[in-house]
Amino acid sequence: MTEYEIEPVPGLPGHLPPGETMLWQGRPDRASLARHAFHTRGVAIYFALLTALALASGGPVAAAMTAGLGLTAFALLHAFAWGAARTTIYTLTDRRVVLRIGTAVPKCVNLPLSQVVAVDMAVRRDGTGDLPLTLASGSGLGYLALWPHARPLKLARPQPMLRSLKDPQAVAALLARTCLAAGAARAEVRAAPEPMFAGAQAA
Repeated sequence: MTEYEIEPVPGLPGHLPPGETMLWQGRPDRASLARHAFHTRGVAIYFALLTALALASGGPVAAAMTAGLGLTAFALLHAFAWGAARTTIYTLTDRRVVLRIGTAVPKCVNLPLSQVVAVDMAVRRDGTGDLPLTLASGSGLGYLALWPHARPLKLARPQPMLRSLKDPQAVAALLARTCLAAGAARAEVRAAPEPMFAGAQAA
């Protein structure tokens, strides 16, 4: 994972090496990210119940104060989700997956396809979905450094996740085909090193 200030290619910390091809780019859906990563729906229900209890026990003033706190929390969570979605770009090339994440300080997580051993998929009723990536051991990725682009509760071995995608089935199929093709190419050229960006380090 690298931090950087200049982005010569949107979503990437540098130009791709010769011969490497970008296949897809995308970002999280803001509304889905707010609901499922920042839990805005649960927060709204929680404060609605607190407001009802405050109204029953403390009167309209207490209820209004509780509702105000709830609206503030709800708005802040949506703002965080908007910032996370706006500053995130997921990139798939024929050699790697790149996650450009970080609202205040952009970070680039560079995942060579040789590290991706499995791709899972979770699709929701609204059509959005998540693609968690299971990596080979020793990736060195931290859960907090990845969040919210990490599979929930996988703390011991964090799994990077392409989160709240609008067309998860198509992206999963493309990613699976690309991993298979990359594996076949590596079988032919075992001695070739993993591609690196200028000044970047593999995650």
